[in-house]
Amino acid sequence: MFAAILMVITGGWWLIAGIVALVNDDFYVTTRNYVFKFDATAWGWIHLVIGILVLLAGFGLFGGAVWARTVGVAMAFLTTIVGFAWLPWYPIWAILIIVASIFVIWALIAHGRDIARM
Repeated sequence: MFAAILMVITGGWWLIAGIVALVNDDFYVTTRNYVFKFDATAWGWIHLVIGILVLLAGFGLFGGAVWARTVGVAMAFLTTIVGFAWLPWYPIWAILIIVASIFVIWALIAHGRDIARM
């Protein structure tokens, strides 16, 4: 249940970040000479797609679906990597997403079998 709630929250955060990037290109500012030189619109689409996938996996976890555990761990790992790549754009938001994703991975791996007993 903890992982499902965190995944829904994290998916919502990704959706908000994606919509902000798509609506206002000048909201996010990055440092010079950054390796991942995507523009704000590209980051917006990346965040929007990830947000939808994380939300779907989170709602699948509420239903106790086994596929949602696997997808949840994979999506949490992916969101952690994307969060690190997005650090120069919006550090506080990225750190929140990274921490939440790490807790999701921990909850799904350490306590995933509890869902099967429900």
